[in-house]
Amino acid sequence: MTTHSLDRPIWHALSTRLSHLAVGSARALRFAPDIGPLAAARDDSPESLQALSNLVAEHGNVVLLQVGESPLPPNTTAEMTALGVQMVAQNLAPLEPDHRVERLTEADAREMLELATLTKPGPFKARTHQLGGFWGIKENGKLVAMAGERMKLTGFTEVSGVCTHPDVRGRGYAGLLSRTVATQIQKRGETPMLHVFASNTAAVSLYESLGFVLRCHVTVTMLAPSG
Repeated sequence: MTTHSLDRPIWHALSTRLSHLAVGSARALRFAPDIGPLAAARDDSPESLQALSNLVAEHGNVVLLQVGESPLPPNTTAEMTALGVQMVAQNLAPLEPDHRVERLTEADAREMLELATLTKPGPFKARTHQLGGFWGIKENGKLVAMAGERMKLTGFTEVSGVCTHPDVRGRGYAGLLSRTVATQIQKRGETPMLHVFASNTAAVSLYESLGFVLRCHVTVTMLAPSG
């Protein structure tokens, strides 16, 4: 049965446009540990699940994300399983220039990691910011909000790392920065997409207001070694 690449986005990102940042084999891949824990098997065959198990044994916990159930690889345990939603941009509102928004650079890496560690928008490691463009807002010279790109596969790029410091929430920064990232993706002729936990109804509503629509539900699983 033919499936869409977005049904298994991590695999299709790591095996194509982000292969230079992946570790693993022809049957299972994950991001290098200092980039993030996202991983995927090529399919649900016993051989691919064993290859994924080998990655967990060698590099530690991973996070899976795919349509449908994620079969448990040998010698692993599911520390967390949750329902997520995958959304794609369909009617993205035009973005007016905003002087508060700036493109972040390597010089901002430490502050980006600190903000993500504080706000927990999702897995964010020392080199996560190298996955694509990130934009942010600073107040008094300090980074207080950001959003950027993560998974990239043919025709699609994921909006991710969206977070705002607790002291400045409620000012619309998350929406503004998400639209900024999505607009940059569209300018390249790609479709912006994103993932969020289904239980985070506030985030789902925000992205719907920006022009994203639900494509499908996904299963999010955190795997750890069982022994």
